[in-house]
Amino acid sequence: MEDLELLPSTRRALKHRIAVAQREGRAPSLVAAVVRGGAVVWEGARSMVEGHGPDGNVQYRIGSITKTFTAVLVLRLRDKGLLELGDPIEKFLPGTGVGEVTVGQLLSHTSGLAAETPGEWWERTAGTLRPELSDVLGERPFRFEPGRRHHYSNPGYTLLGSLVEAVRGKPWEDVLRAEVLEPLGLERTSAQPVAPHAGGWAVHPWADVMMPEPLEDLGLMAPAGQLWSTTGDLAKFAAFLVRGDERVLNAGSVREMRTSATPPEPGIAELGYGLGTQLTRSGGRLLAGHSGSLPGFLAGLWLSEADDVAAVVLANCTSGLPVSTLAAELVGIVAEAEPWIPEPWRPLREADPVALDLCGPWYWGTSAQAVRLTHDGFLELGPVGGSGRSARFRAEPDGSWTGLAGYYAGESLRAVRRPDGSVSHLDLGSFVFTREPYDPQAPVPGGVDPQGWRGIG
Repeated sequence: MEDLELLPSTRRALKHRIAVAQREGRAPSLVAAVVRGGAVVWEGARSMVEGHGPDGNVQYRIGSITKTFTAVLVLRLRDKGLLELGDPIEKFLPGTGVGEVTVGQLLSHTSGLAAETPGEWWERTAGTLRPELSDVLGERPFRFEPGRRHHYSNPGYTLLGSLVEAVRGKPWEDVLRAEVLEPLGLERTSAQPVAPHAGGWAVHPWADVMMPEPLEDLGLMAPAGQLWSTTGDLAKFAAFLVRGDERVLNAGSVREMRTSATPPEPGIAELGYGLGTQLTRSGGRLLAGHSGSLPGFLAGLWLSEADDVAAVVLANCTSGLPVSTLAAELVGIVAEAEPWIPEPWRPLREADPVALDLCGPWYWGTSAQAVRLTHDGFLELGPVGGSGRSARFRAEPDGSWTGLAGYYAGESLRAVRRPDGSVSHLDLGSFVFTREPYDPQAPVPGGVDPQGWRGIG
């Protein structure tokens, strides 16, 4: 394993970036951490108080990063067989008036529900003003037909929190602590502030003065934005979102969270939304994570799976500091200054003769493709010497292979054999791949001209 310690020049670049951000953003305080290889490799802080800054143990409110925690709980219920993403919410919360909306639509913000609650702004008022789901949803809960487009919805995540409570028979906060926070060792993440914690401030937009923001208990809206946490805890959470943890969610399920489930909302810079995670691109790299804000607080968490780097930034001001952008930039500083040195190439421990039989050139019509068997036992299929569809495939017990990403995700690749056992062709979702272009000995859809290949004359 490569040494995780960052170079002095990289550490200074990180320190300089947060110092500029805190000064230009006029934040009373800012605390940040960078995770690499699953471990914290850098921490930094800036504060208006000379000689004193917060550390990784000081709580800040994290706003909508709470939604990612709620999504983890819902996917745990799915993985335990207690629900399906296609289940209508009516199955668990009857009588809401939005029962046709599915669990998956709520997770991905494609439910069509309103972005906010009716009445007074929920982030600055007590949750007691909205004691029932009907108060959260209002008389006109929908803005769009369910499933038609991405539209961010805070009430949607309130429904998911209530779903967790209905299935588990316990308050959302209690379930979160028992099933996520305690297993991951997130001892400083809580629904209510626990000292030491920062106070939330509003900084005047045109003068260097400030005033405290109210700290409200959000009640039913808690699953959408209630949590307090630290950079220390969120660093652990970011590492979990990369690798998974069998005690909470396995690697496949957290990968599903980071996979786009919707196209981006029009006018929004994000690439789309997964299941409880936002997706964006910064400096040419794909990032997954979430931003968060509540009056008095800003938060950002982004991770780059390809670089195995994540960053967390927390600040105690209502606006003015682009925390989410800053977190993405911290990822970029480390990834660009100190790219991972790849592990040495190693061969397979044991070659699968069936898989080896599939390796080499194939033709989809006249398009030259190649199949490779990699050291981890997966098949790779992609075009030869050009761009086009490519994918990795996982072996299945029945001898087929399942696509893992891109156009072929979930599609089945099968080797069709002749009576003598030799491979006639590959079948990939009805596409026929042959050893020769339009091989007349293979069942090419539409047939092959009996005169074969010929010149102009």
